[in-house]
Formats: sequence, structure tokens, C-alpha cells
Amino acid sequence: MIKIKSPGLWTTVQDMGRVGKYHLGVPPSGAADKYSFIIGNLLVGNPAEFAALEMTLVGGEMEFGKNTIIALTGAPMKAYLNHQLIPFWEAIQVKEGDILTVKECLKGVKGYLCVSGGIQVDEVFGSKSTYETSKIGGFQGRKLAAGDELAINEPLPGALKQVGKSVPLEFTPSFDSFQELRMTLGLSGYLLSDQGLKDFLDSEWKMSPESNRVAYRYTGAKVSLTQQSPPFGAGHSFSNVVDFAYPIGSIMFPNEEELIVLHNDTATGGGFVTVGTVISQDLDLIAQSRPHSHCRFIAVTIDQAVEARRERREKISKIEAMIKR
Repeated sequence: MIKIKSPGLWTTVQDMGRVGKYHLGVPPSGAADKYSFIIGNLLVGNPAEFAALEMTLVGGEMEFGKNTIIALTGAPMKAYLNHQLIPFWEAIQVKEGDILTVKECLKGVKGYLCVSGGIQVDEVFGSKSTYETSKIGGFQGRKLAAGDELAINEPLPGALKQVGKSVPLEFTPSFDSFQELRMTLGLSGYLLSDQGLKDFLDSEWKMSPESNRVAYRYTGAKVSLTQQSPPFGAGHSFSNVVDFAYPIGSIMFPNEEELIVLHNDTATGGGFVTVGTVISQDLDLIAQSRPHSHCRFIAVTIDQAVEARRERREKISKIEAMIKR
């Protein structure tokens, strides 16, 4: 097991998320930065979907109750094993009684601790991911607390061969303070005026501190909506539409001076004007964006979004091949 001596700011168990339950009002949850999560699992010899710990801004301190192999990925937090500095993006051996201390990051937000064999918690709706709003999944449906004892599986056969394997610098994220976020236009975006759409795409947007795994809030421009009356039953604001299911990554305008991007733990539906959807690959960038960082939204076609997905799959396959050598 792993004994949590200090939980950091906000540490939860996550995997790749639950699929096929959105119609029941249950979002996918899962790792917010899936690229970093997947690479961490590959480094310790796990399948990509094995459960791991997602840490936010500060990692905390934990004691290992068995010998195993770990890898830290994601936002560059200073990490120490028994007071010795250890690197991110590399498979490392730990022994029973070892103390891992993961401090704060100065860039990025989310860090991942992957363990050979994965974190052992019960599945809920086919996933081990924590969904805190409904208190399901993960460790008792909540973030970790001091004194928690978290079961981990036995290391996978051949795990020791992973020790020392690492990811070249060119394959690690840069965690920049400015991001270009690709998105596809659609949904109820027709309710933006032509000038409003131009202002949306031409403006820089600043992330609000009031952002989390449910939704990320941005300010930066005043985006005009068409002045048609809202539909019957949708209230009186021009930003209201008849309720519909929100895709993960939806970009919606609750008013003319703010936009919200929905993330992994979002509500499954609502009634705000929704101009389009951030592509899945760039949701990783949002998850690693710090409060007051800036971004710009770039409109792409469906074909370009599919191509971006293919390119990332090829990149991950290339990294996997390097690790297995």
C-alpha cells in the first residue's frame, strides 16, 4: 500500500475515465492531462488505462509499503525519494519504507504518480476515476487525506526492466503560460453575431482562478450575441437556449463578457449559448494552464481535429516503442 502522510493540495485517483454513462448524468472524469498520464503508465510497463494518482499544484508526501516501480509525469514538481532529488519522466525503483515527497510546481498544474500494477480501488460504472461531485470512484469518492492507506497492485512481471527508462525532452510538454487551443465551431454558435464570433477568435482570454476539473472560466473580450429573444422556457437572457447535452470541451457563454470551457467532471447538460468544442488533445493544455495564464482559440475543421488525434496516437506509439527497447 501507499500511506498518505501529506495529501498535497488536491490528490485523487484517476484512470482514463468512464465511458458510456453520460446519458445517466455521469461525466467521464479521468486524468485531466491524458498525455502525461498515459506516458507515466507506459514508463512503468502498465497498460495506458491503469489507475494512478493525479496531483494538483502540490504533490504531498507518501510512504511505500512494498517494493515497486514508479514514474512521475506532468507538471514539473520537485520530487524527493528519501530526501534525494529524483527526475520526472523516468521509471524509478522504490523499496518498502521509502518516503516520496513531491513539492509544488512553478509551471503547469497537474502531476501524475504512476505505479507498476496500478492503484487498487473498486470500479464504479466501469472506471476507478474519482468523481467528487457525486462522491463515486477513486478512494471513497474523494480527494486523499493524511492517514489514508491506498492499496496498490503487485508490480507487473518484468517491471524491474523499466528502471531508468525515460522520455526524451522533445516528447515532454512545455507547460507554457500562453496556449493556442484548437476548437471546432458549431452547436448554438449561430447565436453569436458576426462581430461577436470575430471578437471571440481574435481576442486573448485569461483564465480565472475560479477554475477546476468541472469547468475553466475565462475573461478577455466582450462578445456580442444576436438580439433575438430566447426560446420559450429558456429564461430572459440572450445567452440562454433550450437545455441540451454538453459535449466535454464545450465553449459556452453565460454572458457577453465571460466564457466557460467544460472539462472532465462537468455537468452533462444545460442551456447556455455554446459556440463550439475544444478538441480532446487540447483539453490537456487547459488542464495544465495556471490561473491568469492566457490563451487564444483557433477554429479548425473536423478533418483537422481527427488528424490531430491521429498525430497524437502516433506520437504515443513512438514513445512506447522507445520505452520497450
